Amino acid sequence: MKFGIALGAVHHTAFMDVALEAEALGYESVWLPEHLVLTSQMSRSPHPGEEHPPVPPHVPIYDCFSWLAHLAAKTTNVRLGTHVYNIGLRHPFTTARGVTTLDILSGGRLEFGIGASWLEEEWTATGLDFKTRGRRVDESIEVCKRLWTDEEIRHEGEFFQFDPVMFEPKPVQKPHPPLLIGGESKAALRRAAKHCDGWIGMNSDFERAEMLVSQLRTLLDEHGRDASTFQFCLGGKVASRDDVKRWEEIGVTRMVFAPWRRSREAIDGMRKFADEIGFD
Repeated sequence: MKFGIALGAVHHTAFMDVALEAEALGYESVWLPEHLVLTSQMSRSPHPGEEHPPVPPHVPIYDCFSWLAHLAAKTTNVRLGTHVYNIGLRHPFTTARGVTTLDILSGGRLEFGIGASWLEEEWTATGLDFKTRGRRVDESIEVCKRLWTDEEIRHEGEFFQFDPVMFEPKPVQKPHPPLLIGGESKAALRRAAKHCDGWIGMNSDFERAEMLVSQLRTLLDEHGRDASTFQFCLGGKVASRDDVKRWEEIGVTRMVFAPWRRSREAIDGMRKFADEIGFD
């Protein structure tokens, strides 16, 4: 089991201190949330059964590639993840360039979590059709993969068309940084199983996680893929060694969580978890 720290659970002024402490204590990764914009009115929630949005519209949002590059400059081992980057809202050229640059600056430590964005108003604000988000994400992934691997790429798709282009340099990690799909819809799970190296879910309980992991394993089998090489990541309760064992039995390979209640308690909470539960 790997343990990642959710940086979105602390004030941005603590990002660096938390990342440095995470590396010193042996946490495997740190993860930064991402949105392009948050709108004053939000009509939905990404969490099943919830109607209200999970974040207020005035919450600070930062460019994840810039912040993670800043963290990369001060760390050496901890992996750096996006949780999750709304890939459909950008042109693949922009996404691929940011990913490549960060992977190079970090020495190959990027975990690229991506999603379709649950916030319909965010799509409307950028002038894009929310109903096309799944197809846009699929095509964006396809284009980015080719930019990261092919010497020359030409593309004629539903949303993107361009004559032959060159894209250099390539990422450090081959063929590209790990791609993890966020979300728990059937479409998101299918996308993860078909196109990506892993899945990164939201906070979950044991029962729901067991159901989702089982569905993913079935989808991976349908696509002829080996589940043992696939990353199963999510957040949830990790209060004891028994909790860790239960997550491992379900098949979760990484927990992304915040072992504290208040932002000012983050460092102490991380130390307490490392001391009392620890890392195998």
